[in-house]
Amino acid sequence: MVAAMTDYDAIVIGAGHNGLTAAAVMARGGMRVLCLEKNHYVGGMASTTELVKGYKFEIAGSVLFPMPDEIYDDLGLSACPTYEAEVMSVNVGGPDQAPMLFYSDPEQLMEHIAETNGMDGVLGMAEIMAWCEAPARAIGRFDVRKPPKSLDEMFACATNEAEREAIKVAMFGSVMDVVDRFLPDRERHSMLRGMLAFLAVNSTYRGPYTPGSAMCLAFAMATTGSRMMRKLDGGIGALSEHVRDLLVKHGGTIRLQAKVDEITTEGGKVTGVRLTDGDVITAPAVVSNLDLTSTLTRFMDREAMPAELMARVDAIDHRAAWIQMHFALDGLPEFEGPYEVLNEGKLRASMGMFGSPEDMQRDYEGCCRGEVPAWPSMGMQIPSLYDPALAPEGKHAASAFAFYFPITGTHEEQSKLKDVMAERVVAKIAGMAPNFPGIIDRQLTYASYAYELMFGATDGDFCQGLIHPELMPPFRPGPRGWPDNPLPYEGLYLCGAACHGGPGVTFIPGYNAGYEVLEAADRDPNRAPAR
Repeated sequence: MVAAMTDYDAIVIGAGHNGLTAAAVMARGGMRVLCLEKNHYVGGMASTTELVKGYKFEIAGSVLFPMPDEIYDDLGLSACPTYEAEVMSVNVGGPDQAPMLFYSDPEQLMEHIAETNGMDGVLGMAEIMAWCEAPARAIGRFDVRKPPKSLDEMFACATNEAEREAIKVAMFGSVMDVVDRFLPDRERHSMLRGMLAFLAVNSTYRGPYTPGSAMCLAFAMATTGSRMMRKLDGGIGALSEHVRDLLVKHGGTIRLQAKVDEITTEGGKVTGVRLTDGDVITAPAVVSNLDLTSTLTRFMDREAMPAELMARVDAIDHRAAWIQMHFALDGLPEFEGPYEVLNEGKLRASMGMFGSPEDMQRDYEGCCRGEVPAWPSMGMQIPSLYDPALAPEGKHAASAFAFYFPITGTHEEQSKLKDVMAERVVAKIAGMAPNFPGIIDRQLTYASYAYELMFGATDGDFCQGLIHPELMPPFRPGPRGWPDNPLPYEGLYLCGAACHGGPGVTFIPGYNAGYEVLEAADRDPNRAPAR
């Protein structure tokens, strides 16, 4: 019996960078692919978008994470130019602390750390980088098209007892278990300690002294040795636009402002999607770029799902304790006093502003009680310093990402707290650059729940499952769910940051999913012939 011809071989829901990647891989493999996006632009949370007339912002993601060379080369991402910044970022602490410069050149960076933190600071940072290697290998941080390791396999990949201990700490310890070991001097190493603490908790619902926070340090600091975190000309959206072009080049189709209402099924198989305008599009494979929670509860009948599967889905932690702010600026902030060095060159392009790990732990515990931090830990960037096309001439586009935002209560209650936290973020910047409030032409503030409305991310969780040990391999799903709790419909796949290989702008989940669908299609005799 010959199956009826479908509209497409595969439909991808969501044109985020992973959705575009999955679609491009499938189209290149000869499949007829349609990518649907509810917004009027591609990239999702890895987009550069005009939120204010004349100003473009990296709406959520802002850096290209280290990724496997295989994917970087295969997708041709070298075509997306990156900044050649002498200084990647500047960390700012209290008024009695000189700002710390993080140079792009490793040798120059080590010299600066030696000057500001002593040789013990240099050695401590080197030891922390080395510590990250075993946990990163255990979680398969750079694995491509491979299933996650089991717990036994994770520990078995250690080559010695020190590596086994590192994996154990990553699974069960706090980031400060690591930092206190290698950078124990709270005074002399305060800037490094604060930077590492913030790096390790901003994709978690943990404090730096809370068990389970060490995993994110290993994930965030992992490197292939050849590629570090980098910024893009045109913002992070340049990457998504590049992969969109790759998809179109290979015959794929993208429909913008096309919102999916339902994934349709029949007899245990997916049959396509129905849009909110009533349009029904058929395909034997549907690939969701949304997280597992949204996919199974928004597009499908929750009651038809296996109870065991839904219990596991409901246990995924999506508590995103942050606010994102975007500023249209009529000029640049002018820093004063001990912060004047930031006015030099383009040092204001990327700044970290945070206190001690102890401050962050107190803020986390206050967040759990519904309290807004008095002096939020935050990152701030002004990418238009490097890319003037992001703002009108003489003006600048700036963004800030601040932790810990209390996520208790209703959205109405959170909205009020959002405004309080936004005032404190502006006040913190103004304490270092007094002219800052006066140069704000327009300010947009988003609590995490807004990203649920904008991008379908459950509770605004840009990780689609926080970087907690219980949500990382082998506990992060793959394209077909978990091995012991697979997706219950044939032809249903996941390709977003919720999957093994995520989160972050790594392209791994989308790449893996695209190939998994191709392999399944090759085994299906009813697959429509390639063009």
